[in-house]
Amino acid sequence: MKKSELFFSALQIPVDYAMLVLAGVVAFLLRGSESVTGLKPVLYDFSVREYMQIMLIVAAFFVFVFAIEGLYLIKATRKFTKSIYRVSRAIIIGLMIIIVGVFINRDWYSSRFVILAGGIFAIVFVSLARIFLGYIQRYLLMKKGIGIHRLALIGTNGVCKMFSDQVRRNKFLGYRVVGVVENVDFDKIREIKKSKGIDELIACSPGKIKEHDLHNLKEYCIYNRIAFKYVPTLIETTNFDLQIFLGEPLIEIKNTPLEGWGKIIKRLFDLIGSLVGIFLFSPIMLIVAIATWIDSGRPIIYFNPRVGHRGGFDLYKFRYMKTEYSHGKQFSEKHNKNAMEFLEKLIKKQSIKKGPIYKIKDDPRKTRVGRFIEKFSLDELPQFFNVFQGNMSLVGPRPHQPIEVEKYRDHHRRVLTIKPGITGMAQISGRSDLDFEDEVRLDTYYIENWSLWLDVIIILKTIPSLFRKRKN
Repeated sequence: MKKSELFFSALQIPVDYAMLVLAGVVAFLLRGSESVTGLKPVLYDFSVREYMQIMLIVAAFFVFVFAIEGLYLIKATRKFTKSIYRVSRAIIIGLMIIIVGVFINRDWYSSRFVILAGGIFAIVFVSLARIFLGYIQRYLLMKKGIGIHRLALIGTNGVCKMFSDQVRRNKFLGYRVVGVVENVDFDKIREIKKSKGIDELIACSPGKIKEHDLHNLKEYCIYNRIAFKYVPTLIETTNFDLQIFLGEPLIEIKNTPLEGWGKIIKRLFDLIGSLVGIFLFSPIMLIVAIATWIDSGRPIIYFNPRVGHRGGFDLYKFRYMKTEYSHGKQFSEKHNKNAMEFLEKLIKKQSIKKGPIYKIKDDPRKTRVGRFIEKFSLDELPQFFNVFQGNMSLVGPRPHQPIEVEKYRDHHRRVLTIKPGITGMAQISGRSDLDFEDEVRLDTYYIENWSLWLDVIIILKTIPSLFRKRKN
């Protein structure tokens, strides 16, 4: 999903809510005007304050109905006529529920004029607001190129040509064909991605592609965060979405539920959780900072290079190693080179883990305070600031160092397709004692089965796992 699509979809909720409240206020004021009261006197006794309290609840109810009716689905573009129809249908459904409720309980607000007029104004105001937002989104799309989906096509059949011609003629669809590749030629695909970028890739004739090549194409798209779609054949998959594109059925391989609203919900959860974590653990962080400074001086926090879903970033940690062995951007190039050379020697001599990830037994680099804070993961508390900044999540695959990622096999790179986390499936299942293949397997399960409830469970299980004794 494009950021502009997420932004406009999220923006629709407060805009719809404001328009619904405005519709209710206009209906109430109109009912109290002389032109209407002259025809029929006001029989209810509601103050403006009491009415506004009711209206705020009623508007929230209609937003809920909108959500159930699918009015907040994230799409690149929308037909205005279809949007107005769905808005009207949702508001009529909401009005029917309210009318039934008023009929059952006469003590509720029962002005039929205000209810019906409010419904009409709501249809008009919400529709106009959505049309306005749609025009802004379309303008940014067609004039500025913001939100354009760069589309690559694989194949030479008629479907492939039809897609290309339709996209070229209908620019408002929000797509631009950046390349057409006859066969699965990864060198050419990489060249297109590097020069023009690829957001979506459609295999127009997957039946003519070897199964091995199609599998590799799918994995390539997942790792590079490219939406992979193909015209249906007998290929089987359990994690897919069936849709219609330009009149043709397409199947999109889904990497994770963390798309669209899932991404928005998780980010809000991370923002709130990181602020709570910073507040709750600030006394402990202060104590650790003072203890580190007294024990081995500065720097107290060092920036450890890691690789995440969007490349390299600096992970914040309390320094638990002696200064001469620490490496990061706050140290000189010569210092980092010496520290890395010593680390490579330690890995060859004392690492007790197999695969790309290392674990040093009896690590001589740790300080006295460092041994304690590393044992109970107190060195990782500053990562709440990483989460707040947005380059990490509360829950996700652990980010590894560049020298480890360089040794990844192709299927290992699946863990780089979502935002890394402070804790995750691996941490609650064995922390650093797990084999790397088991860690990847657990993280892949998390990626494919994410839910907000799963995040909550992992966070709750993380606390007791911190006190579980680890092997040295």
